Amino acid sequence: MKRKHFSIGISGIFLLCVTLASPIFAAKPLYQTDPVLGKGLKYLLANQAPDGSWVPQVGPAVTAMVVRALLRAGYPANTPAITKAMHFIEKFRRPDGGFFHLAFANYNTCIVLRTLALMPGNKYKSQIKAAQHFLISIQRVAPMRDAAGKVITKDNSWYGGVGYGTGRPDLSNTSFFISALRHSGMPASSPAIQRALVFVTRCQENSETNSQPFAKGLSGGGFIYTAANGGESQFGDTDHLGSRSTLTAYGTMTYAGLKSMVYAGLTKKDPRVKAAVKWIRANWTLNSNPGTGGSRMGLFYYYLMFTRALHALHVKTITDDNGIVHHWRAEMRAKLKALQNGNGSWKNKWSPRWLEFSPILVTTYACIILDTLDR
Repeated sequence: MKRKHFSIGISGIFLLCVTLASPIFAAKPLYQTDPVLGKGLKYLLANQAPDGSWVPQVGPAVTAMVVRALLRAGYPANTPAITKAMHFIEKFRRPDGGFFHLAFANYNTCIVLRTLALMPGNKYKSQIKAAQHFLISIQRVAPMRDAAGKVITKDNSWYGGVGYGTGRPDLSNTSFFISALRHSGMPASSPAIQRALVFVTRCQENSETNSQPFAKGLSGGGFIYTAANGGESQFGDTDHLGSRSTLTAYGTMTYAGLKSMVYAGLTKKDPRVKAAVKWIRANWTLNSNPGTGGSRMGLFYYYLMFTRALHALHVKTITDDNGIVHHWRAEMRAKLKALQNGNGSWKNKWSPRWLEFSPILVTTYACIILDTLDR
């Protein structure tokens, strides 16, 4: 009799464990537990176009970003809004594996690839592989040629980089390229990512590790927009007389560069990573895009790169040059909460540059940031 009673007890424990693991007792999804994120996602869902898109003018990229934000926040893949969005995205699929219409081939394909990789099941397995191959096919390497007609060998400033399409490479697009390949399953050691790391390294103002002429004598550790053709920043390229001035490293590209280096396998001990963190400590701010003279151009894209980079680096705090310890997740969350509009959206009210006049795009950035902060 005792033995029978004991057996029932074990069975009861087993049933209790199964019950607690069932969906009824499962943790609530992020869109329900994070009210700021939830409100932002509701805004996006309420503003989906009838064809399933968001900001279709640039292609499928923003739509794919919204889908990723919804999936990561806990919305099921069969949510009607996601189903409609995926139908819209698939209209841009090309025989070569890319996802774009006429322009922004890398930008669009990279963002779509990350979304496909997040979808459950194996429905998009072949499309993921094809998109990876397409991206690698447009990476700037020999026998391709640069704008001057020179073959892009390893000593060429274009080497390993990627641009919006087939033209001059830049760090922003190269960072998308690295992220897309990594998040879709390619290892950091893959040749394409290691080639891209060469280009990323050449965008850093750090003469210890960068032999490009523009970096000579520089040790700040920040990043410019591109090392191609002698270097270019989006800020401070020319002085008031129109002549060449110092190439300015700035926040968006510095965090994009740091994130790319970590994704490519570099650790905190690497001198390139140390130099980037040094720049971050010297230029800490969430009130503007640092390194731009107080400008708020591209502020929310900066916030996105900031969050992804520090999340990838696995640091809880950053101590700035004034000795102040910053709990960066808490600070970023407070900043986004303060900037959220009453309808749940965000918008760059200071500058329209880089499409940040669009509340859809900026709200998508903010939702992805909040999701990352919750992890």
